[in-house]
Amino acid sequence: MKETARLQKLFSDLYAGDPWLDVTLAGTLANLNAQQASYKPNGHWNSIWEITNHLIAWRENVLKRVNGQTLQTPSHNYFSAVADTSDDAWQNTLQKLHDSQQSWLAFLNRMNDADLENKYALNDHSYADHIHGILHHDAYHLGQIVMLAKHHK
Repeated sequence: MKETARLQKLFSDLYAGDPWLDVTLAGTLANLNAQQASYKPNGHWNSIWEITNHLIAWRENVLKRVNGQTLQTPSHNYFSAVADTSDDAWQNTLQKLHDSQQSWLAFLNRMNDADLENKYALNDHSYADHIHGILHHDAYHLGQIVMLAKHHK
């Protein structure tokens, strides 16, 4: 199996497939409404919605990196308060996450395995490192989302 195909499978499994960790982003988030997604158990924790927006922004950032763009990480690290906490806005956020998923799958479908060794100029890490990093990042934050979602059951 080509490495890019393996990476596509990892993205697909973690998003809505059958990952070894037995929970998925889409499956976990689909069971939440806007009120649950915006809930903050205390003033220092991020809400599920804020974490989801952070995931989307980092997915977009890393996708730009492996497409050759050089980006600086903002000081807020893509965490910010959610202004509109309506159900429509939550559905829009879920759609943005889905769109980022489709963008990653399309990119990996056209990427050559040899390009995985390309280096990102600002940190000299390979594209493979960045892609595996975003998968680990998604899994890490999925754990947080699952824990926060348990407050609503």
